[in-house]
Amino acid sequence: MYKKILSVGALFGFFAVAIGAFGAHGLEDKIIASRITTFKTGVDYQFYHTFAIFLAVGLAAHYRDKLFLVAGWCFVIGILFFSGSLYLLATRSFLGIESWSKILGPITPLGGLFFLAGWGLILYGTLKKNRTVHLTPKNS
Repeated sequence: MYKKILSVGALFGFFAVAIGAFGAHGLEDKIIASRITTFKTGVDYQFYHTFAIFLAVGLAAHYRDKLFLVAGWCFVIGILFFSGSLYLLATRSFLGIESWSKILGPITPLGGLFFLAGWGLILYGTLKKNRTVHLTPKNS
């Protein structure tokens, strides 16, 4: 049940490193500094929410609640929309897709909404549980 989303999370982690390296080394002289910053924001949010995917899977396994898996999939969609659109917006002149700005611009906040939904589901899921999470072994 968890294999698919864990695989996607691992893939996103892999690509965050690769895309980040490309942005730092391959785009340096090809796009303006403000667009490098935009690109870096996409990488940062991809990393944050890759870890959030693993958090969601861990909570789903701990609580035996698929609600947390839904949160994880919200993070997946958020990464695709938010980070993906920022990558394309930042490199649009390099890629020759300047005309896509009108389409890509509105996609970024949709990704942000999916991030918020994922975090909201994690908050809701943890608050609805009566079970206490022990961070240290009981014998300590």
